[in-house]
Amino acid sequence: MAEELVIATSNEKSERYSTLLPQIEALVADERDLVANLANITAALRQTMNFFWVGFYVVRENQLVLGPFQGPIACTRIDYGRGVCGAAWKEKKTILVPNVEEFPGHIACSSASQSEIVVPAIKNGEVVLVLDVDSDRLNDFDEVDQRALENLMRTVERIL
Repeated sequence: MAEELVIATSNEKSERYSTLLPQIEALVADERDLVANLANITAALRQTMNFFWVGFYVVRENQLVLGPFQGPIACTRIDYGRGVCGAAWKEKKTILVPNVEEFPGHIACSSASQSEIVVPAIKNGEVVLVLDVDSDRLNDFDEVDQRALENLMRTVERIL
């Protein structure tokens, strides 16, 4: 696939996701390098969905370590169970936070972040990385985002 996205012009995010996800699958299908794939996924998500910040944290020993991302600089390391990313790692499930100020132990990598969704990728029963998406607006994520990003992470799990 050419490294060019066809971006749906609809304001409906479900339509943008349905146009984007097959393109991401095609983009990563023949590439074996995980870093290259994660970098392109973050760029595609930010370009299409206009997220404030989108990136991956990879499990390294007992921490999440910053991987490919798009957006302002970010926290480099996150401990197990700490913040939204660490909680998603610990609980092995998606965590959607409408207002980060109301999440106990939230890590403020950027004061502009208002809401967040974190989706883990699981291999052999263990979380190996998480997708972290932040918005500079409250209540910006919903079931549409959760369903689409969880589907995306099934693609990521296949390339791990």
